[in-house]
Amino acid sequence: MLPVLRVDLPTDIPVVGCELSPDAGLHFPDLHLPIYAMNESVPIDGHFIRFTWYRTQSDRGAAVCSIHPSEPATLQCLECSKRIFLVSKSYHCSTECFEDGWSYHRRMHWLFRESAAERHAPFGHRGVSGPPIPGPNWSGVNGPGNLDSFSSSVCISQQNSWVEVGQGKTYTPTAYDIGHVLKLECTAISASTWMPVGYVSTVITSEVIPAPSPTPRRMVPVSPVDGMVCMVAEERISASGTFTILSYNVLADLRATAQIFSYCPPWALLWGYRRQNLLREILGYRADIICLQEVQSNHYDEFFEPELEKNGYDAVYMRKTPEISTMSYFTMDGCATFYRSDLFKPFEKYNLEFNEAAQLLANGLHPAKRNVAISRWCKGNVAIVLVLEVLNLVHGANSSRASAKNHGQLQLLCVVHTLLKGLEKILAKTDIPMLVVGDFNSVPGSAPHKLLATGRVDPQHPDLSSDMFGMLCPSRLFHQLRLVSAYSSFAYLTGTGPDVEKQRNSIDSNNEPLFTNLKRDFRGTLDYIFYTEDSLGVEALLELLDEDILTIDRALPSPKWSSDHIALLAEFRFRRAHP
Repeated sequence: MLPVLRVDLPTDIPVVGCELSPDAGLHFPDLHLPIYAMNESVPIDGHFIRFTWYRTQSDRGAAVCSIHPSEPATLQCLECSKRIFLVSKSYHCSTECFEDGWSYHRRMHWLFRESAAERHAPFGHRGVSGPPIPGPNWSGVNGPGNLDSFSSSVCISQQNSWVEVGQGKTYTPTAYDIGHVLKLECTAISASTWMPVGYVSTVITSEVIPAPSPTPRRMVPVSPVDGMVCMVAEERISASGTFTILSYNVLADLRATAQIFSYCPPWALLWGYRRQNLLREILGYRADIICLQEVQSNHYDEFFEPELEKNGYDAVYMRKTPEISTMSYFTMDGCATFYRSDLFKPFEKYNLEFNEAAQLLANGLHPAKRNVAISRWCKGNVAIVLVLEVLNLVHGANSSRASAKNHGQLQLLCVVHTLLKGLEKILAKTDIPMLVVGDFNSVPGSAPHKLLATGRVDPQHPDLSSDMFGMLCPSRLFHQLRLVSAYSSFAYLTGTGPDVEKQRNSIDSNNEPLFTNLKRDFRGTLDYIFYTEDSLGVEALLELLDEDILTIDRALPSPKWSSDHIALLAEFRFRRAHP
């Protein structure tokens, strides 16, 4: 016999739309090692595992043991089932389980009989009935009603009623599964005879729950011609001659651990759940350009790129520099830019690897400091600089050849400085509108933020005092790009009313959002959308949500919001055409 060694599900709480993929393996006695991920197409040592999924046929789901909640109930106490206050204690997974707890259970009967309510009715009277065990195969064992009799108090279930819902290693619960318990059976199969050769291993879940849905976020006009008419982002249609851009750090799966986010339910951290939640949110914004950070390379290939392609987007992707990162290729993250193929086509693309610039800077240091500098500066950070040619603006043709430029994730002051100098050279060659977008890992008022927002850094800025290598010369920290933060427009909203006041109160003293990253131990802004104000104007911005709404589940991520960052979205209009 070849027994199934182990079958584990990533969570015992199935969620609609969240794929369930078990870890299962067979033990080969001669190999002394378990073999995992076996399937029919690739058998190992002549064997594979067959996966069959079931759900309870009863509309009310299946009961679980009151002593061992992870086990399905097979017995019910008849006396408890007659009393609504005791029915939750009436379920047991086996005769042994019921026998082990019989002494306590009998005392519970006695205490309930002696209660004031029971003085008006015999204990055996079925005046108030609790919910019965679901399924057609439950049968009672009748007895004389003696409270001290174990046999007279047992109701026996021969088997729960199950209906098969799928075969294969994975199963994605649907709306039809809500309220039902799922069961996975794994059987070792001989590839030559296709007959079972091992014991069946079974895993039973809790009831399937619906996927929580976040509150839709609205677009808030900031252009005076539009007035203050807020609309849900999914319902808003961009005016002719405008385009929208979304920036979102989606939280790489390799960082979404229970150790870091212990306050988030484990099932809500699973990539199978988060990816569907993120996709619904991203597509709901209907952005023309989508800039995502912390996109794992395998998730880009297997999920983001094909799913967004179905919705009319082309894409470019760049992962972090591998020789510095300690992660494997398939668990390395990077930044991805998606654009609607009916509106844009790529004109030029630049991939920026900041390790190269950091190593050049480190080479100019004394050997004693060089290795320390490299370890601090070389983090594998990358950026995409993408020049897009406009083919057709939303809901109307546009014959101009205006282009938009977008940038992904940034970190560290020298990285930002290197980037800006590179963009200045590009802008000098082709005077086109520019967007600098992403997770900068820098809070408002910091030296990197000041450099981006104002074009220079004060020599007395406190951040410069920590320059242990003497590389950040204030006279070199400047640029001439005339960048403005899109969300600073909220600070200058005119008019009155709750919507206006709410957004003005969501902006800090640096004219940036109060937060874009909200974890249990950090609350602050790290994400920005900068633009060149001489060539672009802000028409509308995605509203900033109250902290109270996002912290219903303590912090981000949560069942409703699947990243520790919030998305930023801006609608722009070209101020002038470019030949």
